[in-house]
Amino acid sequence: MNFPKHRFYEDVLALFCAGVLVSFGVVLFGTHNLLTGGTAGIAIIGTHIIDMNFGLLFFLVNIPFYYIAWTQLSKRFTINTFISVTMVSVMTEQIGHLITIKSIHPLFATIAGGMLIGVGLLIMFRHKSSLGGLGILALYLQSKFNIRAGNFGLLVDSMILGSSMFIFNFDIVILSVIGAITLNLLIAVNHKPGRYQAYLEPKKSKNKDTTLEEELLKVAR
Repeated sequence: MNFPKHRFYEDVLALFCAGVLVSFGVVLFGTHNLLTGGTAGIAIIGTHIIDMNFGLLFFLVNIPFYYIAWTQLSKRFTINTFISVTMVSVMTEQIGHLITIKSIHPLFATIAGGMLIGVGLLIMFRHKSSLGGLGILALYLQSKFNIRAGNFGLLVDSMILGSSMFIFNFDIVILSVIGAITLNLLIAVNHKPGRYQAYLEPKKSKNKDTTLEEELLKVAR
């Protein structure tokens, strides 16, 4: 049985919360110039190559992937993803005006940042959304070929972070890999096809003499 559909205001509230979590996770990564995978990682690497802020570059990198979402997944998913990407693009640039982090241990920033982004992505997936880009491709592969989104994301993120070794210091890359593993393991464990499907319990019999086995047989029929 499929999950119940969410109302519009439920999607808006959930995607806003997810946007805050993901944006704060990116900010934590940014305190030590850490990287992440997916289009966010591509955007972070891009900011070190061209003169453009993360929010704008992240938004632009995701545009080509909307076609896959629109044609292969659903219009609602595409619209929700567009909202999520826009929120993260804006919030990431604005959180710096609201929070000042003077000191944070790099390992804690790595693990906490990965967890925040992972939980944010789980909320987005639950409400038919994503951070666009490779997340769209990951969900498409999971829905069509039963390939776990977390496992696919971990493979792609490893490739992206591996290529970053030619640009960034080795210690930054190692910490970034730890963050990517934290993020994708969280998704792989908690976002399995069919794990949280809804179910209906059999109704209680009005006849006290009716056994549980007889009731279950009625439900099965």
